[in-house]
Amino acid sequence: MSAVPASAFSLHLRPLTPKFGAEVLDLDLSTITDAQFEQVYAAWLRSHVLLFRNQVNLSNQAFEDFSRRLGELDPPPNQGAGRKNVPGYPMLYVVSNEKSAAGEALGALGDGEATWHTDMSYLPLPPAASMLWSIRIPPTGGDTWFCSMPDALKSMPADIAALARKVEIKHDGTYDSGGNLRKGMQANDDPSTSAGTLHPAVIRHPESGVETLYLGRRRNAHVAGYDLAESERILDTLWQYAALDGNIYKHAWRLHDVVLWDNRSTMHRRDAFDPNAVRTMHRSQIKGKGELARP
Repeated sequence: MSAVPASAFSLHLRPLTPKFGAEVLDLDLSTITDAQFEQVYAAWLRSHVLLFRNQVNLSNQAFEDFSRRLGELDPPPNQGAGRKNVPGYPMLYVVSNEKSAAGEALGALGDGEATWHTDMSYLPLPPAASMLWSIRIPPTGGDTWFCSMPDALKSMPADIAALARKVEIKHDGTYDSGGNLRKGMQANDDPSTSAGTLHPAVIRHPESGVETLYLGRRRNAHVAGYDLAESERILDTLWQYAALDGNIYKHAWRLHDVVLWDNRSTMHRRDAFDPNAVRTMHRSQIKGKGELARP
């Protein structure tokens, strides 16, 4: 019997916003086929953010297996609490405020607000994708917000977009997105001397070819070749367009949700939540797939 062609499958998608993001309906990630995955991957490149609800059959192994279809996995990053992996799964990362009986953090990023950022943009080749799976969620708070950076670029007046296309930004690696000093790093709040990596402020997406604004994170960022005052002015100008009201998606988590986002074409942030409640996510990260180069 011949194989069923990929064209025989059709994903059911529901837009999350008019501009970007889609919910993938009626798909079990624990049993996804190659043909279904091809369509998921294409939808992800188009939509930047994909939501899969009701993944009740998912296990850590199935989550890792699906993640590996996207590409080579990155190990958990060095956050303020160090590298926190899922027991038995060194490539899966625990995002949680839960603590052991002895008071040791069982996950990273705590319960505070995480400001707008792109994951690990301080690396020469940042991750291509990140994915979160909800394990425990608080009654309120802890929502995750996303913004589309190609649409942010499109929203800019021509002169500001032209400026963005000219400059490079140093992305700081001193602090994590929760504002915590990374383990082994020295505190430094001088953007002109802090540790980091230069990336163009506008890149061509290495897979889709789409032009996108690439800001990474605001704290300790520095525009190469400019003094600190002028660098701050340029950054403040560019960041005005990063998360406009019409260019954001707020995700209110439900148990068994999985959210996959393109780390090169989005930024995200997290709302704070009650420290007496527990919020636990398992996260995977996929290594970068091409230089973040100018268009």
